[in-house]
Amino acid sequence: MSDAATMVRMRGVVKGYGDGATRVEVLRGLDLDVRAGELLAVVGPSGVGKSTLLHVVGLLDRPEAGTLELEGARVTDASVNDRASLRNRLIGFVFQHHHLLDELTALDNVALPLRIAGWSSRRARQRAAELLDRVGLSERRDHFPDQLSGGEQQRVAVARALSMRPRLLLADEPTGNLDTANSRLLFELVRELHLLEGLTSIIVTHNEEMARRCDRVVGLVPGGGRTDHVREV
Repeated sequence: MSDAATMVRMRGVVKGYGDGATRVEVLRGLDLDVRAGELLAVVGPSGVGKSTLLHVVGLLDRPEAGTLELEGARVTDASVNDRASLRNRLIGFVFQHHHLLDELTALDNVALPLRIAGWSSRRARQRAAELLDRVGLSERRDHFPDQLSGGEQQRVAVARALSMRPRLLLADEPTGNLDTANSRLLFELVRELHLLEGLTSIIVTHNEEMARRCDRVVGLVPGGGRTDHVREV
């Protein structure tokens, strides 16, 4: 029986890419627990599998072996439709690049996941406006992405990630394209929203200052076994 206080549990997860001589095995028997409400930083050298870990947890990639549980429910073998449904209602994503749609305003970018989920335009835009206010962009809500700074664009992306009220936030190098000042501001925003929204958050980062301010830091290291692939930092 899984611990109800564990949001993410991975056991023996294997994930690689390619076949035969070209195959690259990235995750090799990975074990990881993330407690509900935890703000976890994942660090490690480039190519070690940090983004792959997030893709597996976020149900974007399916592990080749091992098990994944979210909130105590095994989801390793969930159908394509069930995985999409879980992503929609449970998980919010923030990537290094904001991935905003250039033809939509900040408000409509944040409202888009809600519209896809079937919300009315009025209700979706009201929720989007509330979130943009929360991230300090209420006066920029009618601006298009090319009218926003890099830091503002990433704040819109954070608001969009929270639009469906997820319980799990996955952030892959969210400050990677920002300068030092904007990196600090964005992390403070994510940390504040993590607490206010009662999230469990996993942040992949090369930023040592950011990692130190999380509740826990784990490092992925090159290696094959369950005992040496993840280490506490």
